[in-house]
Amino acid sequence: MPKRSKAYRAVAKKVHSEKHYTLSEGVSLLKETGVTKFDGTAELHIYLNIDPKKPDQALRGTLVFPHGTGKIYKIAAVVNDSLAKEAKAAGAISAGTEDLIAEFTKGKFDYDVIVATPDSMKHLGKVAKILGQKGLMPNPKSGTVTDNVVQTIEELKRGRVEYRNDKQGNVHVLFGKISFKQEELENNLKAILQVIRDARPAGVKGAYVKSITLASTMGPGIHLDVNETMSNL
Repeated sequence: MPKRSKAYRAVAKKVHSEKHYTLSEGVSLLKETGVTKFDGTAELHIYLNIDPKKPDQALRGTLVFPHGTGKIYKIAAVVNDSLAKEAKAAGAISAGTEDLIAEFTKGKFDYDVIVATPDSMKHLGKVAKILGQKGLMPNPKSGTVTDNVVQTIEELKRGRVEYRNDKQGNVHVLFGKISFKQEELENNLKAILQVIRDARPAGVKGAYVKSITLASTMGPGIHLDVNETMSNL
């Protein structure tokens, strides 16, 4: 059992581990239980009654949060020269083909997201392993391989995120900053929960959402009442 800090122990007393809170109560507690000196992140951890081994029960997609995520994304766009100027105007800090491929080859770059057009993907073959190890290889399923790079960059700047289940059937999503207003966090949280609700696989039997937990960066877990939360979206 890891030793908890004094700050953590102090805020953890505000959370009753056996209680399941309403969405509004949970978000309020989330704002009260931030323990970091920096502006912590609001995290959603949701456990689903799915079989991740079955392709038709896997969840993966993207959404744009109503109030963004509070994160400033560093975006690179692998596009032809005719699109490079537009990509930069939309918010990419680097855009092009040859110069970016050379940069990727050296392995020394600092981007959060790399987007590419379908016709540019052939140039990424030689650096696919490097990008894959960093989790940055553009992928159609995550929406980072697209014919509309400008729109994708604009959405990423506004707060578009990818969600997907892990091998245990959990979905982990960051949905804002602790400094966000209560209403902003609630709206963002409802947006991702609605998307997950609507993505329920047809093959799932019985209860779909098993548990919903909120937490701030390094803060205590706050359990929401699943039935109350999902029925009031």
